Amino acid sequence: MQLTPDDIILLRIWGFPLNATIVNTWIIMALLVGISMIVTRNLRADVPPNRWRTALEVIVQSIQTQIEEITRKSARHVMYFAGTLFLFIALSNLLLVVPGFLPPTASLSTTAALAFSVLVAVPLFGIASGGLVRYLRRYIEPSAIMLPFNIIGEFSRGISLAIRLYGNVMSGAVIAAILLSVAPFFFPVVMNMLGLLTGLIQAYIFSILATVYISSATAESESSGIREYSIPHQSHPPRSGEEQR
Repeated sequence: MQLTPDDIILLRIWGFPLNATIVNTWIIMALLVGISMIVTRNLRADVPPNRWRTALEVIVQSIQTQIEEITRKSARHVMYFAGTLFLFIALSNLLLVVPGFLPPTASLSTTAALAFSVLVAVPLFGIASGGLVRYLRRYIEPSAIMLPFNIIGEFSRGISLAIRLYGNVMSGAVIAAILLSVAPFFFPVVMNMLGLLTGLIQAYIFSILATVYISSATAESESSGIREYSIPHQSHPPRSGEEQR
């Protein structure tokens, strides 16, 4: 029993081994790009949308709505990143029902790469939103003593993301393989159905956590946006009964 797709070598190109993780990742990327190109090839205002375009628009609109509920503002740039993470992880886990397909998210190298992309994206979004100095100031708040702890906390986010996604996907595949050897007909079907549900949940959690981290980095401090305004004194005209004599 293979515990990870990294152990399966599918082909070699110029002596370089390509394991199931790399090949299946290419397959998922090709499917996402191909589906997007086919659905949006007649994307014009005078062409009525078909059911595939409608389904794609519903998915994109749902992702945008979820992100806006978290960030409390229009964050289309965040949707491109977090939405891509969700679609990649979700499709990777959904293809688990294909016989012989091992999702690349069952490999620690893939989940670590996804978590690393979040670690890189968080400071980039933060710097683009408020500037380099303002973003780096977060690491010494409320005092400079917190600098190493804030740095450790930043890296622990990525580690927790990678281990959580890898552990859930790999454990589902291992349990399904064990049940397949015990009862080769009934239990694998049930486990595959539960695996699909778990895969979608994990894709949702991963993308939501990435959005939360980015939103936290790009959020402006409340104190910096507060301005004091003085209310000018308004002189009321004298009433008719209080006219000067």
